[in-house]
Amino acid sequence: MPRTPPPSRFDYQRFAEIGTRWDDNDIYGHLNNTVHYRIFDTVINSFLLEQGILDFRDGEQVFLIIETGCHYFAELAYPDKIDAGYRVAHLGTSSVRYEIGLFRQGEDSAAAAGHFIHVNVDKKSRAPQPINAQARACLTALMPG
Repeated sequence: MPRTPPPSRFDYQRFAEIGTRWDDNDIYGHLNNTVHYRIFDTVINSFLLEQGILDFRDGEQVFLIIETGCHYFAELAYPDKIDAGYRVAHLGTSSVRYEIGLFRQGEDSAAAAGHFIHVNVDKKSRAPQPINAQARACLTALMPG
């Protein structure tokens, strides 16, 4: 089965810079695979907080991850600085699929590319809720084309 090529920087709408930490490296000398997922989560939740879409303390709705995945193309390691590109690939009534590429600064091909799906839910009941108009406008701006 042929391997999917890594995405390029041009495939993403926005970027966030992330620094790596000494303890992100594992015994093999590169970022442990769990670090990639923490970066994905941090980048998207930071965007949601900055845009006023998410208020995890006092809001009545939150986003929960229901699916995630990652493809690894090249090693990243401390002290690399990472540019995390992100975009919205699909926006449903209550769900959104994010795609994130992790790029070593100065490189055009992603070292890792992942995705996750958030579902907007009522914080107490966990029942899916429609994404409101303000959030929908911000998320739509992250869609390619």
